[in-house]
Amino acid sequence: MGSTNALFTGLSGLLSNQQRLDVIGNNIANVNTTAFKSSRMIFSTLYSQTMSLGSAPGVNGGTNPSQIGHGTMVAGTQRNFAEGSITHTGITTDMAIKGEGFFVVQQEGEQLYTRDGAFQLDENRRLVTAQGAYVMGWGVDDQWEIVGGELQPLEIPLGAMSAAEATSMVYLDGQLDAAGDIATSGSVHRSGAMWLDAGMTSALGWTWDPDNPDSTGGAQPDLTVAGNNLYIDDGDEGSQLALEGGALATITVSGIEKNGQSMGTHSFVFGSEADAAELDVEGFGSNMQDFTDWMETVLGLHHDEIGGQSLGGRVEIDPTGALVVIGNEGTVQSLDLSSSDITVSYGAETTGHPEAGDPITQPFRLSSEQEGDGESVRTTFAAYDSLGNSVTVHVSLVLQETLESGGSAWTFLAESPDAAGLARIVGSGTLMFDASGALVSASNTTVSIPLDNGSDSPLVLDLDFNQGADGLTAPADASSNIAAISQNGFPGGELVSFGLDDDGTIIGAFTNGATRKLGHVSLAIFANPGGLEDAGNNFYRVGPNSGEAVITTSGKLGSGKVHSGHLEMSNVDLSQEFINMILASTGYQASSRVINASNEMLDQLMLMAR
Repeated sequence: MGSTNALFTGLSGLLSNQQRLDVIGNNIANVNTTAFKSSRMIFSTLYSQTMSLGSAPGVNGGTNPSQIGHGTMVAGTQRNFAEGSITHTGITTDMAIKGEGFFVVQQEGEQLYTRDGAFQLDENRRLVTAQGAYVMGWGVDDQWEIVGGELQPLEIPLGAMSAAEATSMVYLDGQLDAAGDIATSGSVHRSGAMWLDAGMTSALGWTWDPDNPDSTGGAQPDLTVAGNNLYIDDGDEGSQLALEGGALATITVSGIEKNGQSMGTHSFVFGSEADAAELDVEGFGSNMQDFTDWMETVLGLHHDEIGGQSLGGRVEIDPTGALVVIGNEGTVQSLDLSSSDITVSYGAETTGHPEAGDPITQPFRLSSEQEGDGESVRTTFAAYDSLGNSVTVHVSLVLQETLESGGSAWTFLAESPDAAGLARIVGSGTLMFDASGALVSASNTTVSIPLDNGSDSPLVLDLDFNQGADGLTAPADASSNIAAISQNGFPGGELVSFGLDDDGTIIGAFTNGATRKLGHVSLAIFANPGGLEDAGNNFYRVGPNSGEAVITTSGKLGSGKVHSGHLEMSNVDLSQEFINMILASTGYQASSRVINASNEMLDQLMLMAR
């Protein structure tokens, strides 16, 4: 019945335009939703009733098919993935994609995708969406390099991460006085004569030659044996007991300075390694040779040849039985020490002292005989280990020779009080200058500092004296000075801010001025983004017709660029939506008029039957 068909045709128009209005309403409602993608409704015709299929031309002309449509239906909706406008927010955690692609997020174990980059940090300093979904990407290893492979939640530990870099290169510059005095000797400090008990007299003396154990006096006596008491000539007061044989005697060296810098506090015990461990001291031994070797080490005294020259620093017992401390050559190497800088104490095993008297707390009465000579200069700089700890290094240069060619030869000595163990000397070498004062060669410029603080050990430094006309020079009649003008490496610093590189790499800035990679934001692209399923909360999931996600990075494989401090706005065009709303309303109204007209025709039909 024709009127009935018109009713249902008008109804299909009502329903379709109503659904179109639903889509338009959703678009308008989300006009301020971050990165929202508008949709449009696609209409299609319902089946048509065929009255005649038509005919082909023959004797008579051809006829067209005769069909009556039965209304409209919703063929589907189509999402518009055109890019919305990019707006600057100034918030570092905000991110926008300019171009194709989606951020990869994880919510309750499910991998989802979004264009909404309004991210923030949670309590665990992980980057999350407003709904708490983790933003996924790639992290970094211990060397701050991006680790590829499986995606993981991105972490930006502001205030909780420290970055440090070990120093490997130090650049030194300055000038040296090639016309200065040639170094010939170091500072000399000498004690009074020492001797043993057991019937010996001071006239006999103690004549032990460390280079000739068979000389007068024989081998060094074992001071850990009871009765081998060590006495020292105390001037007007006569002999004083310095060390009691067999007692657990600890000698402490403290307050000695070199060029105004403390040599630290160090202790030596006359006993075994077990005794040293129990008393928590650094050195141990049984005779004075062990003690003098230890003193040379902790005071940084150097007497090995450096390029054919020796700095002459050593500690020895001279033929009169006196303890002699000889500093390294060069005025800046002179030692400043006094009797009070070396003290002795006894362990619990001591049961008493012989009748000669109680031990003195200052066992060696030292007096200064001369200062070190020779043109020299000294500088101090701080290097950094792999943990960012400061490592102090002293570098001294001493004029050793004026060459016939008019040039000069210098030795340098590198010391570090922070070196593990007892040894302060961490490097030594020579510098050669020509007649014009230009540096022509530098040997053994790599120094190695052993460390025991958990950082990478040893700390290896290359000392660059900047060979050439613009580097370290040694002209005549110049005031010697040298300084570390630059170096690499830096101490630990706190992560205080971050930003995003062009390729999506998260770059952290630390309080020490360092910048380091913290992670890499991942992007997903799809063969057919329109096939994605809307999962709500601005999230999408893979749909049957979207294709699988291809994970990539900013600017790769056709993906867009990620911009930090920006957000993508909704791409809803309000003017277009208002026009569509008018058209939907008009279509709805017109369809209702069809139903109205059909109803009136039915009423007329009913009147005819009365």
